[in-house]
Formats: sequence, structure tokens, C-alpha cells
Amino acid sequence: MPILERDTSRDQGESQALPKVPLPPLKQTLDMYLKSVQHLVGKEQFSKTKAIVEKFGAPGGTGEALQKKLLERRESTTNWIYDFWLQDMYLTNRVALPVNSNPAMVFPKQAFRDRKDALRFAAHLITGVLEYKSLIDTQALAVDYARGQLAGTPLCMQQYNRMFTYYRRPGHTTDTQIESRASASEPEHIIVACKNQFFVLDIISNQKRLNEMDILSQLEKIVSMAEKSEERLPPFGLFTSDGRTEWAQARDVLIKDPTNRASLALIESCVCVVCLDEPTKLEPSDTNRALLMLHGGGCEMNGGNRWYDKSMQFVVGMDGVCGVLCEHSPFEGIVMVQSSEYLLKYMTRSPSKMARSASVTDLSPPRRLPWKSNPHIQGLLTASSDRLQRLVANLDMDAYKFKFYGKEFIKKQRMSPDAYIQVALQLAFYRCNGRLVSTYESASIRRFQEGRVDNIRSATSEALAFVKSMTDERPALSDLERMKKLRDAIKAQTDYTIAAITGMAIDNHLLGLREMARELKMEKPDIFSDETYLTSNHFILSTSQVSTVMEMFCCYGPVVPNGYGACYNPQANHIVFCVSSFRESTETCSAVFTKALEQGLLEIRGLCHRSAAAAAASKAPTAPITTPMVSKGSGGSQATDQVGKASGK
Repeated sequence: MPILERDTSRDQGESQALPKVPLPPLKQTLDMYLKSVQHLVGKEQFSKTKAIVEKFGAPGGTGEALQKKLLERRESTTNWIYDFWLQDMYLTNRVALPVNSNPAMVFPKQAFRDRKDALRFAAHLITGVLEYKSLIDTQALAVDYARGQLAGTPLCMQQYNRMFTYYRRPGHTTDTQIESRASASEPEHIIVACKNQFFVLDIISNQKRLNEMDILSQLEKIVSMAEKSEERLPPFGLFTSDGRTEWAQARDVLIKDPTNRASLALIESCVCVVCLDEPTKLEPSDTNRALLMLHGGGCEMNGGNRWYDKSMQFVVGMDGVCGVLCEHSPFEGIVMVQSSEYLLKYMTRSPSKMARSASVTDLSPPRRLPWKSNPHIQGLLTASSDRLQRLVANLDMDAYKFKFYGKEFIKKQRMSPDAYIQVALQLAFYRCNGRLVSTYESASIRRFQEGRVDNIRSATSEALAFVKSMTDERPALSDLERMKKLRDAIKAQTDYTIAAITGMAIDNHLLGLREMARELKMEKPDIFSDETYLTSNHFILSTSQVSTVMEMFCCYGPVVPNGYGACYNPQANHIVFCVSSFRESTETCSAVFTKALEQGLLEIRGLCHRSAAAAAASKAPTAPITTPMVSKGSGGSQATDQVGKASGK
């Protein structure tokens, strides 16, 4: 398949009906910035920051000049922030993709009778993937519509078009997104990983797409080929688990050989990767299945049976551990969720078509991808393997189901479930650390052309006031007073959410101002070298709501060494949390955090009950909390939009 640079011309028509991402007023952003950090830094540091910000925003100052340039950029581009954001969030980030960047969706544990049963499942899954891709290619995929605040607003669908066509190629300082599309001379194929070997499975033969029986037959051949130990090649997939600069350096060595160059080209141009994982001896708990999705268990298990650069990897473990792993730069979590929902429904509601369609005759056998190695390459591969093992050992994950109540109870309190859970996360962190820190919650801006995400800064001053009231051992406040602080915290969270999803948050704007100064080769403005700015962008708590209809859950790692990743999936009567941290940090522990989270959620429920009872007893009911049910965004890692669907495009 020909490799192209990013081309959005195909998507322009569908997107142009949507408005462009707005550019907030400079003063509004600077005021919001100061408000968001004042309670998170010391008084002396804040005074310094306030002076720097005021100078930056002064009439005729640097801020106004950069704002004018951004306004010009907005007029001349489809999305003024997209390229700045993509580079900063993903492509210039040098950390390894597994754990640090790629999120995973964990499917329900499958009960395979034997290997043949697992391969049947994989063939059925691949058929569903191809059906979903066909919907995207023919623009027949139902359009997403927002629910809650601004309900009925159509959302930009361009991210779906990148699902099966994008690949992230490593670079020494910056990665590159490349796009591939099938042609008559180079038809579509998928890559199947089995026993750390990689195989090309053509999905078109004699101008016909393979049916499910054909795919199963090809998978059986692949498994048979992979079992031939005398033909086994080194686990080159481990290279893609390394830091981006290290992988780029190794790739430079690999492509000196034309065999390696050709194999890499086939992987870069595939529709997706299907990983047929070997069984592990791990108990298939939610936590262990999450870990296996994120990193495969390292080189001693299935960590080399991956190609982390590809946007979509479907994992089918012979022991029933299954799911999806995504390279995050082309799309947000909503794409992973919606496609996963489609596939699980397809698997459960569409019977296998093994015996109902004619096979394509004279199928060419799958092809093992060849690799050429030497002592230098083997040394690089060993180093990549060692670094993956350290990452595997470092990750501390706790997939935890809070069973005491779910979003139905929260809704009965007339509260937004997302805002409520965010406040509970702040309470848990404060209880563990005695302070609040900069928090990232992704918010979708898909209401706009090529919209991705902005940040909801959940560590508000109102949240701090509430968590202090809940942890102060002195009986200084009544329950009604604490309830008032809870209302204030939820309202502040909701107000910020509305600002973010309507393009009025601060993080993208500040990033745009900073990058515009760099583009103009200006000396970096003091506001972006200030300690407060650096601290405010060190997101110790990185959170996302990833709601699902089908039984599955999302997970990802922390974004900083001393931080937590906190993904949550609110259901009617329970909430699934995936909390991650790094063992090497002395400041974090996932089990301690989830324990504090459970305690806080129970305390907030108790507060709601007691306040309601007190209000009823006094016959003076408190005013209901009428926070709007706002739609969320996916991010970094990675929450989903709350969307409705409409047929057609």
C-alpha cells in the first residue's frame, strides 16, 4: 500500500459543517489560569506568577502580539491548535508507548475450550473488524451526537477515518504519522503476531474479501508455521516497546538491510495487528488482564508479541485474555470504545458464518515476515527487552470495582456522575497526600472541526474547600455546611467542563501561545518558564471517564513518574476504576489510593443521606443540585464522549 503523509482532504466535506475551534479571549484565559493555580502553590510563588502573568497580558505586550498571531492562524487553518497539540501531546514525547501512552480496552474473559476455539473467536473478531472498517470506508458509520449539555450537536467523525490507516513511525526527536490506503496493486492485509513472529494475512484474494472460514484456515496455518522452532526469528516487536528515540536509532540500523526495510513497510501499511497470545500462568483477574493488555507481561510472556506503533491491535489470548490496544495519537478513547462496543455486539449477536459462505479457492498461504539480524541488532534488541522488563516490573495497577453504588444513586442526588467522581478522586488524593495537585481530565472538543481534547482542571479551589471539610477532625462544620461545599465543588467542576467542551478552557490556549512564540523564534516568554506553569503542567493525577455499555473496561498508565492514572467507568449500580502508578515512586501506591477512594465515596454517600434526612426533619428541603449532565471527552489518555447515534452520514 502506498504510504502518504497526513491528508485530510477526504474528510473536509463532513467536517466543514461544524464550526472552527474558538480562540478564547486572552484576559479570560489568563484570569482562569491564575484562579486554577492560586491554591496549589505557595503565596510567595503565586505573587511572582501573578506579576509575570500581568506583564504578559498587559496592553501592547507579548501576550497581545501572540494572540493576534493565533487569530490569524485560526482564520487560515481548519483547526488552529491541532498540529501544536499533536506534536506536544504525542509526537515529540520520547517515552515508550506501552503503559505511558497506549490505552487498552479489556474484554470479558473468554472460556475457550481449546486452541481451535480461540482461533474461531479470532476469525469471527477479524470478520467484525472488517465489517466495521467497511462502514468507515463507505461513510456509513452512524454519526455521533452529543448528549447532555448542547445535546444534539453533531460531533466530528474524522478520528474514525484514522483507525485502520495510521501508523506512528519513530523519529530521533519527533515521530511521524503516516497514512496508508489500499490500491489495486497492493490490496489490504493484516499482520498476525504469534509466538513473537509476524505474518502477513492478505484479506483480499481474487478480488474477493476472505470470509470467516478462510480467515480461520489462514490463522491455523499461521499457528502451525509459528510452532516450527527451527524457523523462528528474533522477537523484533520488542523494539517498538522502547523509548521513541531508542527505537528510531534501532530502526535506522534495521533499514540498512532491504529485507528488514520491506518487512517494516508491510507492517506500516497493514489494516491492523492481531496478536495471538500464548497462555500465561497468571490468575485472570481484572488487574492481571489489564496488565497483559498494556504490556503483554514483558519479554518472558507476550510483550514481544506486539507492534506498539500500529493504531489498532486486537489481542486474543489462548487462555481467554482478550482486548484491544491502541496507539493514541490518531484518535481519542471514544473511537476505541465505539469500535469495541460494535465488535463485542457483533461477536455476541452475529452468529459465526463458518459454514454459510463459499471459500475463496486457491488461497495463497500466509507469509512469515523475514528479518535479518547481526550481533549489533541483537544487542539493541536485548537492550530494548531489558527496558521493557523494567517497565513491566515498575507498573503498579489496581483494577477495582466499587460495588456499593453507581451512577443511579448519584443521579438521584441531582448531581452529575462525572463531577461527583472527580470530587471523590480529589478527596482520595488529599487524604493520601494532604494536598491537591494539578489534575488532568480530558474533555472532548469534537463539536468543532478536527476537534480532539482540552483539559478540565479538576483540582479547583472549591474542591479543596470541600475535601478539607471532610478530612478536618474537628467538628467545626455541620453536614449541611459540608453539603454546601460539595455543591460548590460539583458546580465548579461542571462549569469548567462546560467551558472545556465549548472550546473555552485554558490549556490549549496557553499551549498555542507558547508554540506561536517558538514558531516566531521569540525568546520564550517568562510565563512559560515560570515554576508555577511547569508545576501546573506536571499532571500527577491523570483521569478519564470511559463509559461503556458492554462489559469491558479501559486502562492506562500514569503520565508522570510520581503520578497516578485513574480511569473510571460508571455503571448503574457500580463503578469500575483502573488506578495505576509506578512502584519506583515513594509517593504513590495504587492499592492505598483505591482504598482512600472507596472510603471517600462511602463518606460522600453518607453525607448525602444525612443531609437529606436533616433537611426532611426540619421540613426545609435543600435546593436540588441542578448541575447539567455534560458530555465528556477522551483523552490521554482517554475518556469517552457521551454520544447518541444517528444513521447515515
